[in-house]
Amino acid sequence: MADIRIVSWNINTLPWQSVLGKLEELNPDVALLQEVKQVKAIPSWVDTGPREHWDSHVWNAPTSTTLFDRWPMVVRMSDRVDVQWFKQVGPTSAVAENEIAVSGIGTIAAARIIPLDGTPPFIVFSMYARWIKPHPSANPKALIGYSDRSTHRIISDLSAFIGHRVLAAGDLNLIYDATEKNPLALPTRDRTIFDRMDAIGLRFVGPRWPDACTQSDPQRPYLLPDTRNVPTFLTAAQKKSLLNESIISGNQLDYVFASQGFGDNVRAYAVNCPEQWGPSDHCRIRIDIDTSDEAAGAG
Repeated sequence: MADIRIVSWNINTLPWQSVLGKLEELNPDVALLQEVKQVKAIPSWVDTGPREHWDSHVWNAPTSTTLFDRWPMVVRMSDRVDVQWFKQVGPTSAVAENEIAVSGIGTIAAARIIPLDGTPPFIVFSMYARWIKPHPSANPKALIGYSDRSTHRIISDLSAFIGHRVLAAGDLNLIYDATEKNPLALPTRDRTIFDRMDAIGLRFVGPRWPDACTQSDPQRPYLLPDTRNVPTFLTAAQKKSLLNESIISGNQLDYVFASQGFGDNVRAYAVNCPEQWGPSDHCRIRIDIDTSDEAAGAG
């Protein structure tokens, strides 16, 4: 086996019938999905694992329907790997071997991936940083809220697995390389996410240009001049321009991290050409893991 292939994709609550063809197109062994709303009409050869790995209802009584309407998931899509899903439990100081303590509703799903060629297993996380509103007493100007609050919870949850070979990918709803001119970001707060990932041994893998089909044209004016950001998200207006004029002009919201050593064997590529984009507002992120004998000993 030359590689394990993973696809990370925020499917924007679309039904499986709308996205399965685009997933199959990249021939993944595993899919890390975000904003999954419907878990039905799924072919028998696609294994979504037990409900307990993605549905926070199993450990938290619903207090807000908006937090229980979409999920990250880990999905097995080939017979080249075995998958052992981690059951979600509430935030606690000790868990069982097959559990993960989760502190944010609908923000993370985890599983152990076991390549059937004998190369070492690794643990994957599908991440979705939900928007969380400030407290009303703070007189907030941002009506949608801030995603870094969710992301810090995600980092705390996955930090329990440091020491393993780890791959974490998904939609963090923040913009790397943003300057203070960016009205859509809080650059100082956003940088703490990447600093904290690095502090616990998770390397920022990408996608970074040139590991993408294209960059934004024109490039976003509120990014650093030498940015290697690549668009992975389009607003409704940008998606319309994409469909009508084949113009890419979006932000990068999707990111891949891997543990030190192991990350040297991981490549993330944004499948973001206009003709390849697909039905979601996010593009697919193709993640290739080198499982050669030399690479298998790393990490």
